[in-house]
Amino acid sequence: MAEKKQELTIGAVISSPGNTTITKTGAWRSFRPVLHQDICKKCGQCWMVCPEGAIERHKDGSFHVNYDYCKGCMLCMKQCPFKAISKEVEQK
Repeated sequence: MAEKKQELTIGAVISSPGNTTITKTGAWRSFRPVLHQDICKKCGQCWMVCPEGAIERHKDGSFHVNYDYCKGCMLCMKQCPFKAISKEVEQK
């Protein structure tokens, strides 16, 4: 049986987010990221690091967290060089 080769993108970049674009997983969160627009410099690092594609970029360059798909991993908060993202306990 021939082995199936997996194709990698340049730099091994994940070109599409995980499965949350199919299944809403926001209910799994314990913490939620809060993006402070007054501090945000629109660098996009949060958007690039989100493994689930839950951070959306608007035409004006601003970003928004889509809580239907955010699992609360807080990678965006850890990546933000301007500390424009904080976390709060999820209220269910």
